[in-house]
Amino acid sequence: MHALHRFASDGFPGRGRPRGRAADAAPPVDRAEVAGWFAGRLPDGWFTGPVELSLDRDEITVVGAVAEPDAGEGDPAAARAGRIARFREQTREQRMAIADAAQARYGRSVAWGARCGDTRELFTTLSVPVMTRLRQPERQVLDTLVDAGVARSRSDALAWAVRLVGQHTDAWLTDLRRAMESVEEVRARGPRTG
Repeated sequence: MHALHRFASDGFPGRGRPRGRAADAAPPVDRAEVAGWFAGRLPDGWFTGPVELSLDRDEITVVGAVAEPDAGEGDPAAARAGRIARFREQTREQRMAIADAAQARYGRSVAWGARCGDTRELFTTLSVPVMTRLRQPERQVLDTLVDAGVARSRSDALAWAVRLVGQHTDAWLTDLRRAMESVEEVRARGPRTG
């Protein structure tokens, strides 16, 4: 088979498939609907307030604040870590049942986390491989990060760079996500055929 035909629908721009969301990606979800579902599904008393919810194409991350313990004469940081560990152990079975129901409903894995005071811990989150093609100048950036000991590998260097960009462009990314949500709402309200 000729190479051009073999890659005709491999998902790269200009090769037969449109840019944007992959065909096998979970369909978009309404953030408010997901937040409402979790608010109704989570047991009362687990968290001291509404959960933080993060969504992407692969995963829903749910992080809730647990009550801060009175450490007395003990180390407050150790007390917070212990409170998070206790929450994780005591709620494991229920969290997994809720995660299974959410995955069936939304087509995404669910990760959990807890916050206690200024301590925040995520439990078993996804690490999803992402394929990219880089030209030599871009590879040299990654190799410099590896050679300098900032990262162990090109993959780690790329993840580090993405985290850094995310930290420094958070407001812009937030605005972009809001704009995309508005587009999804307009599409949903669009004319129906049939």
